[in-house]
Amino acid sequence: MNTAPDLSNSGQALRAQVAACTRLLNMAGILHYSGHISARVPGTDQIYIQSRTQSRAEVTPDSILLVDLDGNVLEGDDKPPSELVIHTEVYRVRPDVDAVIHNHMELAAAITMAKGAKVEIMDFHASRWAGGVPIMREVGHIKTKADGEALADCLGDAHGMLLRAHGVVLASESAPAILVDTLHFEDNLKAQKEARSFGDEIVPLTADELARVGQYEDRDHHVRKMWNYYATEGYKSGVIPEDWDVRL
Repeated sequence: MNTAPDLSNSGQALRAQVAACTRLLNMAGILHYSGHISARVPGTDQIYIQSRTQSRAEVTPDSILLVDLDGNVLEGDDKPPSELVIHTEVYRVRPDVDAVIHNHMELAAAITMAKGAKVEIMDFHASRWAGGVPIMREVGHIKTKADGEALADCLGDAHGMLLRAHGVVLASESAPAILVDTLHFEDNLKAQKEARSFGDEIVPLTADELARVGQYEDRDHHVRKMWNYYATEGYKSGVIPEDWDVRL
């Protein structure tokens, strides 16, 4: 069976990216039986997202759903994730966002349970979150429109947020960028946790240090380089079929 997406069609290209990103983050141990990634169809109020029930290890371009911001399934034969409003309400108020992930990263949930703890910038690849990572304190699933609106309001103009005892939501410009941001977000939390094991006080990167790093940052290049690396690893391991042409 030929599973290759037709990349002459932008919709098929986006479907393939969402499917590949999902499989790669499952391979990385971040997405498990739950969690979801979406990508906006450029210039529309429609998004591609995986279904509620399909294994994150088995998502294909053809199984990706097309839904509108009111939750109506426009293409596909399954239901969207029960927390679809996480995605739709962020897209509704953030025209700059073209990809969203919600996952249950263990360290992201854990840091919300430590008194006075917050995300510190320990790695220059995490400079994206230097403006702060807000925490939604209300515990529970995000399933109603009101819940989604509250989440989007908490996110504000940030690029990521934590959900107390629940996980993380990240907002980026593309599915490849979501992969990159998710991996860097986890790496930064690991660095923060490890730094505490070496001394009584951590020393995060300063604003001046981050500004110096920012002078030479080429996000487009970095996203392309890192996405292509993980896509290649996916091909080599069999996580991504060879006939999915998702390299940038």
